[in-house]
Amino acid sequence: MAGTSTKTVHDIFQNMEYGPSSTSSATAQSWLEKHSRILGFFIDGKFSSPADRQTQDVTDANAAVVCSTVCAKAEDVASAASSAAGAFKTWSELSCFQRAKVLLKLASVLQRHSQCVSELCELSQSSVSPAVLIRLAQYYASWAQLRDTLMPEWFPQGVVAVVVSDDCSVYFLLLKVLPALAMGNAVIVVPGKTTALPALLLAQLFLEAEIPAGVLNVVTGSEASLGATVAQTPQVSYLTYSGRQQTGEALAKAVAGWGVPMSFSLSLSSVCPFIIFDSADLDSAVDGVIELAFKKKRDFQWVLCVQESVLDSVVARLKLRMTGMKCVPLAIATDRNLLDAAVQEAQQKGATLIQSCPPGTGAVYPPTVLCGSAPSCESVISPPPGPVLPLISFRSSAEGVTLGNHSPYGQAASIWTEDLTLALESAKSLCVGLVWVNCHSVMDPALPLCGRRESGNCTDGGREGLYQFLRPSHSPSLPHSSPSSINYAGFGSAASKFMIPEGLDPSSVPRFYSQLVSGQLRKADSGYSRSVLAPGGAILAHCPDGGRKDVRNAVEAAIKIQPGWMKKSPAARSQSLYSLADSLDKRRQDMAVSIQTQTDISLEEAEKEVQLSISRLSDWAARSDKEQGGTPFLPQSGSALSSPEALGVLGVILPNSKPLLSLVSLLGAAIAMGNAVIMVPSEKYPLPALEFIQVLQASDIPGGLVSIITGGRDQLAQALANHSVIQSIWYWGSKEGCQFLQYSCVSPLKRLWLHCEEEEEREAGQNWTSSNPSLQEELWRKAVVWKSIWIPTA
Repeated sequence: MAGTSTKTVHDIFQNMEYGPSSTSSATAQSWLEKHSRILGFFIDGKFSSPADRQTQDVTDANAAVVCSTVCAKAEDVASAASSAAGAFKTWSELSCFQRAKVLLKLASVLQRHSQCVSELCELSQSSVSPAVLIRLAQYYASWAQLRDTLMPEWFPQGVVAVVVSDDCSVYFLLLKVLPALAMGNAVIVVPGKTTALPALLLAQLFLEAEIPAGVLNVVTGSEASLGATVAQTPQVSYLTYSGRQQTGEALAKAVAGWGVPMSFSLSLSSVCPFIIFDSADLDSAVDGVIELAFKKKRDFQWVLCVQESVLDSVVARLKLRMTGMKCVPLAIATDRNLLDAAVQEAQQKGATLIQSCPPGTGAVYPPTVLCGSAPSCESVISPPPGPVLPLISFRSSAEGVTLGNHSPYGQAASIWTEDLTLALESAKSLCVGLVWVNCHSVMDPALPLCGRRESGNCTDGGREGLYQFLRPSHSPSLPHSSPSSINYAGFGSAASKFMIPEGLDPSSVPRFYSQLVSGQLRKADSGYSRSVLAPGGAILAHCPDGGRKDVRNAVEAAIKIQPGWMKKSPAARSQSLYSLADSLDKRRQDMAVSIQTQTDISLEEAEKEVQLSISRLSDWAARSDKEQGGTPFLPQSGSALSSPEALGVLGVILPNSKPLLSLVSLLGAAIAMGNAVIMVPSEKYPLPALEFIQVLQASDIPGGLVSIITGGRDQLAQALANHSVIQSIWYWGSKEGCQFLQYSCVSPLKRLWLHCEEEEEREAGQNWTSSNPSLQEELWRKAVVWKSIWIPTA
């Protein structure tokens, strides 16, 4: 056989040297040499490296230059977008079987080139096992096969831009790329420094797996600015980002207003609790701490929480295990200053140090535990990059869960206890997307990974992670155009045309309505009112002109009532919704008259809308105890649970079309899943929503769970966007409002569902009367987040 050695078996056993690999056609070094150690872009199925482009060096763990990558310019991005748009048509028209065949072949190609993939990931400081990548390819190949069978009313987004930050892992990169491709999208990848080389190699391997040219493109450069340039091309339909929060914020603000929906997975900035209860196997728990906390590169930041009754035992074990541990190299030399400052601040607040050796100088630092850190300490809220682990203690298990929820992030948690009941109760109470019981850092694509609060606003992995790359057949897209010139600081401050004119005689107005805040009828906190106008311009009534303080009061009431509502059984929530439908049925005539008076449609059409609204509420009542999670089948030993949970408090700015039907459709989805909701009626047609307040008060829905605040749409959108408790905003309004929310809702991070109403009216957009099942499917998926729990077995 060609390439075989002439050495005998005796010779090989004498020196025991490694023979040539039979599973890899090339090593990482030979692949880099083939490209002259200058790697260009991968566009339209081939590498290109224009001569007049700047380059940036890629270094290994020893700071030695491995190679250089070319920095893309706007024309390179335009070329990639054009190639992807053309290839999308070909790729999306292939059968599910043909797309699945490509991904299955990719798994075989990865197996064949596993040595090269592993070496290249190691060189670029983004280590990952090829077996993990093969598992990803196989898993998403099966979903590519089943897309049309299980999701017939959903279609690919189009061209998807995947942007990752410098230190994001290859696993998280492919957790975005592979599902996007499996669902029929074309993809443009903007990798960070550490993932640039693996991304370019994987693009070449995709070509070997016979993916059509242009379906996968890779452009390299500065991920924030280059990602924004990619998203601003007219061919891109969706942008998803994984990495650090600061880069994500810059990207969101640069892309706001271009009409591109965005999602963020901010796992690298997330602070996760490692909770040790007194019922834990302490030796195993401490082993987990050592494995997890003192690596050079971590996917998450960790805080160690230990129950007081076993604190001394845990500290003693940590001291023993840390003895003799070597200093850990820092990612960058400037991290040393951050570490020194964090340790000094913790000591000033009473923390004591456990260190494996005295800290020297330079870009290395010894493994360090900050015992007795205060929860308010900066190293607990935002741990510095490097081998430093804050340790805080707690008395009861309930206090341990409270400490676990202390962080503004909500990515993952690791809890250690031999008491299964305590483990499951604690996992359910923690506001995170993924909980490991007596283990840590176990990943599988079958298990949804859903960021909560500041950790992200999308779901990756599992069936649930596929929907971000799909859109339902009935859902219109945002208009793709240049951003408007907006004063973000003064957004929503302009006077409304509905404000009551000066000198108007109040007795000439037939009725004054109140808004529903905190379960009570109230005037606006500002004391101002606005007019409710008939289609001809006549004044029908007055209603409050709500503002920021009204939103604040509504949120305060919602956070008191929502946890109890969420903990109610789905069957109990179902009965409350049936009660709401019955209350609406009893007032059907009044509601029909209010719709007719406000919108000028016929009474017969208004009665049909009321009847359909009653039916829609009954649908949500029936569905509230039917939507549930499951137990994913996993290749590793152990059991896993995946279940939907309520988001918390939602803000909903209602559309003009079908003012009652759209209200109950959105309200039903939100509260059926356990959320509280603050609703802003249409400025143009608020009367049906104001009449609906009496329907709410006559039902079994708890006071404070639903608030209805009338006022200027932009003013209230600004108040909702700036409130940190509100987790999601569903918005129907202007293009400028969509742009403001995209710009503002990245800090604090919110889940956004945006609709440009002018564009929808022009294109006959969302059809609220439709019985299409994908409408309710989309609504309930927008109203939940997913929690996964991993329980290992021996």
